[in-house]
Amino acid sequence: MEVESAAADAVAELAERCRPAAAGARQLLVDAACGLLLATVTDPVVRAGFKLGGDPSRRNGARMLHWWRAWVHGLVVQAQAEGELARDVPPDVATAVIVAATVGFEALGAADRDWLAPERLAQLWTFVLPRPAAGGNEEAAGGTGGTGGEADGT
Repeated sequence: MEVESAAADAVAELAERCRPAAAGARQLLVDAACGLLLATVTDPVVRAGFKLGGDPSRRNGARMLHWWRAWVHGLVVQAQAEGELARDVPPDVATAVIVAATVGFEALGAADRDWLAPERLAQLWTFVLPRPAAGGNEEAAGGTGGTGGEADGT
């Protein structure tokens, strides 16, 4: 449980470091998700936290994954309240898609690092974000280039 706690703390710190550079909740979500996926490559604690959290044989595990889901959901709700997401996009659905995508990319990236390349992450956000974006605003799909915002390849 210590590794999972350390991983959850590392991911929470990463998410908070993204906050000042983000222009809104939606951009913060993109930056933090990209940063998280890139951390699975560079940070063995975060990588181990993902692996342990995804192990169905462990009871009371998945602390990091539960934290990530709750954090994503909070940002989705905030983005919708701030008019950054279309009103017809249910927050639970957007949360499920984003969490499943990040966890899936991490799992695929464990075997093939190309899945975690900035270009691939940009493809994910370019595909996922236009639908829920309010008013067709697609600016957040590319990342900011700030902390964790490497989705645009910078």
